[in-house]
Amino acid sequence: MYHYIAETWHRIYRGELRELLARRLIEWRRQPTVLRVDKPTRLDRAKALGYKAKVGFVVVRVRVRKGGQRRPRPRSGRRPKRMGVYGYAPAKSLRLIAEERAARKYRNLEVLNSYYVGEDGKYKWYEVILVDRNHPAICSDPDIKWICEPQHRGRAFRGLTSAGKKVRGLRRSRGLRGTVYYKWKRKQKERELKKRHEASRGAREPWQAVEKLREGEE
Repeated sequence: MYHYIAETWHRIYRGELRELLARRLIEWRRQPTVLRVDKPTRLDRAKALGYKAKVGFVVVRVRVRKGGQRRPRPRSGRRPKRMGVYGYAPAKSLRLIAEERAARKYRNLEVLNSYYVGEDGKYKWYEVILVDRNHPAICSDPDIKWICEPQHRGRAFRGLTSAGKKVRGLRRSRGLRGTVYYKWKRKQKERELKKRHEASRGAREPWQAVEKLREGEE
């Protein structure tokens, strides 16, 4: 069943599904920015991200404005090129911003994950999965009880969710060469081969290099 739901969402912008989404967006635009919903719009995606239809799980739909940051145009003192009206973009993704807004709205809940549900020319909508970390049903569930531990507080604000790790460049499965894991692995290999400066600092002294050359000539 979840496979067919996912296939349906892959073609949501074509045919009759496009009309259904358009009607939804008209309704969503009239609703508050952060709204709690009874059940996930994309059940397959929510289940894949850890959602369970049980007490302690809450799903919230968040609306985020698209585009760059709006800056007021300076009155004077700059030439038009340096006005700084265009070209400002937030350092965080819209999905991470949606998670932070949901976390601020529901301070007693913890963000588990989020997923995309739709967009129009002005807004994007994400659904955020929240968990009540103080509920007995959550603390006794072996699959999700890890979120009750104190080190997982404020996950959305510390970049520990999936969206936060993606923004921080920690998705090593994507093949990023600048991740923390890649850099550590490269440095560790250089240490083993004694190519790091802290491992071979004494060998780089000029007088020692000269002595090595003389020994080689002899």
